[in-house]
Amino acid sequence: MSAVTLTKPPLGLKARLREFLALAKPRVVALIVFCAVIGMFLATPTLPPWLPVLAATIGIALVAGAAAAINCLVEQKIDALMARTRARPLPRGQVTSGQTLGFALVVGGIGLFVLHQWANPLTMWLTLATFVGYAIIYTVVLKPSTPQNIVIGGASGAMPPILGWAAVTGEVSHDAMILFLIIFAWTPPHFWALALYRRDDYARAGLPMLPVTHGEAFTRLHVLLYTLILTAVTLLPVATGMGGGIYLVSTLILDAIFLVYAWRIWRSYTDELSRSTFRYSILYLSLLFAALLVDHYLHIPLR
Repeated sequence: MSAVTLTKPPLGLKARLREFLALAKPRVVALIVFCAVIGMFLATPTLPPWLPVLAATIGIALVAGAAAAINCLVEQKIDALMARTRARPLPRGQVTSGQTLGFALVVGGIGLFVLHQWANPLTMWLTLATFVGYAIIYTVVLKPSTPQNIVIGGASGAMPPILGWAAVTGEVSHDAMILFLIIFAWTPPHFWALALYRRDDYARAGLPMLPVTHGEAFTRLHVLLYTLILTAVTLLPVATGMGGGIYLVSTLILDAIFLVYAWRIWRSYTDELSRSTFRYSILYLSLLFAALLVDHYLHIPLR
């Protein structure tokens, strides 16, 4: 009786495109592009010119997707060990390492070309530096070696508003740096909330995330401390005049809610609370930047 070898049927075109799209982490890219677009619109007193806005939106999205694919490529063995990531295309064997690398190079190359040709060279170089910061420095060097990976590596994740600002002005101003600082301060409490309820996954994968190396109580305290830092940083647009009354009221409400979440994580932790905090942190950043944009066009000066 001959043995029957079972093989996976080849993916159809639509299914294969779906797998490559998953490599690009579209939900993460959507938040990156949103923050970059906010930077574009805040950079000018009136509506920015449409061509650099369109080019930067497309180019940044493509390069961010390429960086996400490289992250999936480097971490495919780790992803296979974690419940949150084991359904990604590489651990399931739906795409190969070579295909992933080729996808990242092509998509990233097109994105950089679009930025150079129709935005400006400064935006292209800053976006390339962001790609290297996330795909190489954070993914390859920092993430597997230090529990401060999120704090240090957060610099690359905080770059989108600067990229958007540079795309329409050709420069980086102090207001663009404030937007950078907001995301930089937001990243640790956002990601440590995730790491707390996924701590067993990270321990199994051998990644030195803060809850694994320093314990749950230490991480919970640092979620609160960094949320306090974030609250202070989000007031900087008011101090510099970039934000007015609409933004001030919005940020006070949003910060108060975030602080309540962080306080509860510190005092009465549950995994469900940590999940809720992580989800709120995404909504928080979106609403904060949206409020800054509304304030920009309906500016109510503070007396």
